[in-house]
Amino acid sequence: MKKFIDLGLSPKVMKAINDVGYDTPTPIQSEAIPHALEGRDVLGIAQTGTGKTAGFTLPMIHKLARGRARARMPRSLVLAPTRELAAQVAENFEQYAKYVKLDMALLIGGVSFKDQDRLIDRGVDVLIATPGRLLDHFERGKLLLTGIEIMVVDEADRMLDMGFIPDIERIFKLTPFTRQTLFFSATMAPEINRITQEFLQNPKLVEVARQATTSENITQNVICFKAENRKLEAKKKRDLLRTIIKDEGEKLTNGIVFCNRKVDVDIVMKSLKKHGHSVGAIHGDLDQRYRMEVLAGFKNNDITLLVASDVAARGLDIPAVSHVFNFDVPIHAEDYVHRIGRTGRAGRKGWAFMLCLPHEIKHLDKIEELVKQPIPRLEVELPKLKKQENKSRVKNIDTKIETNPLKKKQENKEEKSEAKSNPKANNNTKIKNNPAPSDAVKETKSPIKGLGEHVPAFLLR
Repeated sequence: MKKFIDLGLSPKVMKAINDVGYDTPTPIQSEAIPHALEGRDVLGIAQTGTGKTAGFTLPMIHKLARGRARARMPRSLVLAPTRELAAQVAENFEQYAKYVKLDMALLIGGVSFKDQDRLIDRGVDVLIATPGRLLDHFERGKLLLTGIEIMVVDEADRMLDMGFIPDIERIFKLTPFTRQTLFFSATMAPEINRITQEFLQNPKLVEVARQATTSENITQNVICFKAENRKLEAKKKRDLLRTIIKDEGEKLTNGIVFCNRKVDVDIVMKSLKKHGHSVGAIHGDLDQRYRMEVLAGFKNNDITLLVASDVAARGLDIPAVSHVFNFDVPIHAEDYVHRIGRTGRAGRKGWAFMLCLPHEIKHLDKIEELVKQPIPRLEVELPKLKKQENKSRVKNIDTKIETNPLKKKQENKEEKSEAKSNPKANNNTKIKNNPAPSDAVKETKSPIKGLGEHVPAFLLR
């Protein structure tokens, strides 16, 4: 088995690797780094959590150590699909390049343009960006891409899902033809294959795992259930999620709950918080500063559960995540691989649970077809206390409704019997209680039914 020292990296890079405590590279690192150091284009295909980030950051630092950046002309470019993944790549560069003098800039949304412009104007060796923000700077005339020596595209399949492929093609055309390209993806869709054929020059294919496979360290389970009606489905799902979290007990050190919709992220987060869990939320509509604070709290174990949309399914390098909960079955089968890839990292054990309603079975079938194995079914019983309470309340209401009309009927019968037995007394009471009607009001022989003793005057005319 290869060691990092056998890969041909510079002493300064090796010193940073030793500080982190790594000794043996992952398969994707041991295969990709030597080819990248030779200057070849690399097409890397590997499942999430296999160390792809270090697979391109380490050779980039080694090669960029010689040379100097010019204003507004970065020497290398790393494209990432989300802000979180871009920030994660930036952390890796800071970690591994601490003994090498390299300037770096991070271009992501939610951060002031002025601060980013100031960094670009000074000249940067490494530019890490999301496609949208990069093109914003280019169109404002603040950035030139003609000096790019190394270009990296990370999580290309996610770029495809998010609709960034036209932007990627445009950025490729803005960079020099002589650049070195390192292209990484977990799957190879036809559109991605077309881009690699068009923009990569005789790339070295590095595939360390079957496409879209899940880690053997992860114990997977799916809970299929049915609610009494559609209105109760969301509530029953939340009850079921809390039951699973409770049953896992001490095994659960921290976990990520994935939802398909942003609105469900907020609802599930509030539900867990209401029941005493330490929880935070992250999705695309939240402020970037808040998102970074929540992620920092989750990494520091200040937050136990992180409720997230698919914006967090990629690029979160948190080795100690014990559990992943799919509150919804992912619509795209590939997203399942990336979601559960947040656990079981770096050789650790992980647990993944997925909640599945009848209308989500079609998505579950596609996932099992992709990963080429059935996901074990798990039965979980929900507490039935709340249902019994509701039934008892309904019974009480029904008895109240039924007893009231009987009472009235009994009282009416008693009044009629009294009137028959003593007609004179009845007449006297009528005269006392009801004064003589005026000329305009005629006295009726029988009372009007359903109005009680107080009859409106206009009905007596």
